[in-house]
Amino acid sequence: MSSPTRILVVEDERAIAVGLQDDLAAEGYDVAVAADGIEGERAARAGGFDLILLDLMLPNKDGLAVCRALRESGVRTPIIMLTARAQEADKILGLELGADDYVTKPFSSRELRARVRAVLRRAADAAAGPGVFERGDLVVDFNRYETRRAGQSVALTPTEYRLLAALVRHPGRVLSVSELIDLAWGTGIALTDRVVYTHVNNLRAKIEPDPSEPVIVVGVRGVGYKLGE
Repeated sequence: MSSPTRILVVEDERAIAVGLQDDLAAEGYDVAVAADGIEGERAARAGGFDLILLDLMLPNKDGLAVCRALRESGVRTPIIMLTARAQEADKILGLELGADDYVTKPFSSRELRARVRAVLRRAADAAAGPGVFERGDLVVDFNRYETRRAGQSVALTPTEYRLLAALVRHPGRVLSVSELIDLAWGTGIALTDRVVYTHVNNLRAKIEPDPSEPVIVVGVRGVGYKLGE
């Protein structure tokens, strides 16, 4: 019998945290709660979670800082940001820092459950393939989430793995920005082109021999991106 999916909720408003815990537990998830940014980051670093619901406004350390610290330290657990801010800039920043999705408060239980299922499904799809990609001194193992260049470990974010996986799965095909959003973030996710450009540039900086002259993630002006031959 498989163990239940574990979700970490990092939320300082007790009523919201308890509501999320009860609602997700009723769906069969194993839910833990942290009440501030430092506690949440510590729990996330300890591992064992399949998904993190991370509030943006937290005491001691805000959600954006927690997200940045986790991604920089190599924690790849999918993150859904919870925010009361409606400004697009905050959502974009969270996604640029490595969050996988966002939900704006107030949100319905139905919407949140759908977002949780979608992010978990994308994470499972990413873990299931497309195997190992090799190019020059670069080796990317998508199943193990391991990347090495010239024998040295490289820390890619989950989004960067999904972007590269989308291109690897479609060799020779130019994928538009909207197609990459659907493949790397999921359908129905509203993102600007800037978010995609930022993640592509970050990915290039990590895997390209010369990021200023990319040969792996190749841009096609006015169309999108393709895997270099």
